[in-house]
Amino acid sequence: MAGASIVEVIGRTPSVWLDRMVEARGLEGRILAKLDYLNPGFSKKDRTARGIIEAARADGTLQPGQSVVELTSGNMGTGLAIVCGVLGHPFVAVMSRGNSPERARMMAALGAEVVLVDQAPESVPGEVSGADLALVEEEARRITAACGAFRADQFNHPGNAQAHFDTTGPELWADSECSLTAFADFAGSGGTFGGTMRALRKRNPSLRGYVVEPEGAAALAGQPVTRPGHPIQGGGYAMSDLSLLDADLVQGYRTVSGVLARDTARALAREEGIFAGFSAGANVAAALALLAGPEAGGRIAVVICDSGLKYLSTDLWR
Repeated sequence: MAGASIVEVIGRTPSVWLDRMVEARGLEGRILAKLDYLNPGFSKKDRTARGIIEAARADGTLQPGQSVVELTSGNMGTGLAIVCGVLGHPFVAVMSRGNSPERARMMAALGAEVVLVDQAPESVPGEVSGADLALVEEEARRITAACGAFRADQFNHPGNAQAHFDTTGPELWADSECSLTAFADFAGSGGTFGGTMRALRKRNPSLRGYVVEPEGAAALAGQPVTRPGHPIQGGGYAMSDLSLLDADLVQGYRTVSGVLARDTARALAREEGIFAGFSAGANVAAALALLAGPEAGGRIAVVICDSGLKYLSTDLWR
């Protein structure tokens, strides 16, 4: 059925079993990967953008024609550029210069005004730290106040997790033929994990959830933060409290190094034909480690968060 606009085709992405990767490593069990890089904006954040904007329009906190502002690593901004463009809201994306330039160019092409914020003095290009995010947050707040805009606030707006509760979780359960035993997700805002896990637990109360964080920045796991900067863009900001991530849904935490995330993303492309980004590599690496450990023989779901096309200027594909 054809949609009336691009917004209506967000979600309902296909899922595939990563049996080649699992078997090549001599593991028992299966990994189900939801291909959210096939959304219109090439990432899972299209779901979040649609969820937040539609909820805000419905409850009146976003008025017709009102501007929208949000901080982004690029994916949320792309989703918001698409949704806001179709629904008639000017959109301002505020992003750290530490993120890949492909993202800024794509947002601008979709009609967004893109404001780039310099990184903190100690930060490394291509590695966005919590300090960098704090600078972006400060600028986003300033612009929101100056423009009388609606702040999408992906780290706190309930429409984020609700979008994954309504769509991602039920889709994964159906795609697995109701067989999933665990879900693992790299934490950014926490909305994907929180919403998806609530939906999956509703269908299987014993299903286990694992939060994935960068090695050296596993604040949610309660570990010391020794490397706040890392190449896994879109999350792992060493934030110890995420309002959308319910700790009661977490059975365990896994850490993944930037090198392992990169190498797994490359293996995902070679072995499964899935051209994805750093965070997808982190998710699959964590799932493989779980099959080698506490989830041996199980069926683990992950989300392929975004496309490898967004990282052509980084060392992911060099």
